[in-house]
Amino acid sequence: MAAMFLAILVTAMISKEAYLVHGDIGTASFYNPPYIPTKCDGNTEEQFPPGNMFVTVSEGLWDNGAACGRRYRLRCLSGPKRPCKHRTIDVKVVDFCPLMPCPSTIMLSRDAFAAIAHKRGRKINIEYIQ
Repeated sequence: MAAMFLAILVTAMISKEAYLVHGDIGTASFYNPPYIPTKCDGNTEEQFPPGNMFVTVSEGLWDNGAACGRRYRLRCLSGPKRPCKHRTIDVKVVDFCPLMPCPSTIMLSRDAFAAIAHKRGRKINIEYIQ
């Protein structure tokens, strides 16, 4: 019984550091300003959340514009030269990917990318959930 309690305690301590999201897997890169106009709210600055934690999404997530305003929690899983920071971020969809074809599932603002990854590479693997 004591061993089981110890195992549960150790698991709880480890899971606190694991930042598990259990979502979909995709890729992310970042894009640079200017961020407006967007396909969601045009030229309004108010569309951007505090800290500039926003993204554009590719065709698979865009859903004919229904993605505007959606919130996602995401984290970096891997990439070249071990870019990941060990944390999750919450982001808001403000636009459709400006590049065709889109180079990744989600394109993050520079600030959002810097919050989860070091800029050692432009493309990372992510886990995300709505």
